[in-house]
Formats: sequence, structure tokens, C-alpha cells
Amino acid sequence: MPNIKSAKKRVRVTEAKTARNKATKTALKTEIKKANAAIESGAEDKDVAVRKAMKKIDQAAAKGLLHKKNAAHKKSALAKKANG
Repeated sequence: MPNIKSAKKRVRVTEAKTARNKATKTALKTEIKKANAAIESGAEDKDVAVRKAMKKIDQAAAKGLLHKKNAAHKKSALAKKANG
């Protein structure tokens, strides 16, 4: 455990940010899985699921959780699966 006041604060801030990032990444993965399941099952609401997943991917990229090109790759793969 750190002794310096600023180091103690850094530990607290890092824990909070880690928890927030983990929650966002988990939600992102869940949406992608839901979209893939909807595509594979041929559900009628697959377009909605794909759109929600793409929105989550964009949000994660905007927050810096995903690299811009990684986000583009994930979106491209989803679109390819949905249309093909």
C-alpha cells in the first residue's frame, strides 16, 4: 500500500476506472454475442441487434477501450455476417 497521498489517490482512481472499463467491455461483448446469435438463428430483429452492437463498438472506440481500426474490423465482420 502506498504511503504518499497522491499515490493513494492514483490507486483509488485506477480501481474506479478499471471497474468502469470492465463493465463497458463486458457489455460490448454481450451485445456482439447477441448480434451473432440473432444472425445465426435468422431472427427477425437481427438488424436491430446488429445496430446495437455497432453502436456499442463505436462507444468503446470513442472511450479508448478499442483501437479505432480494431473497432472497424469488428464492425466490418458483423456487417459481413449480417449481409452474407
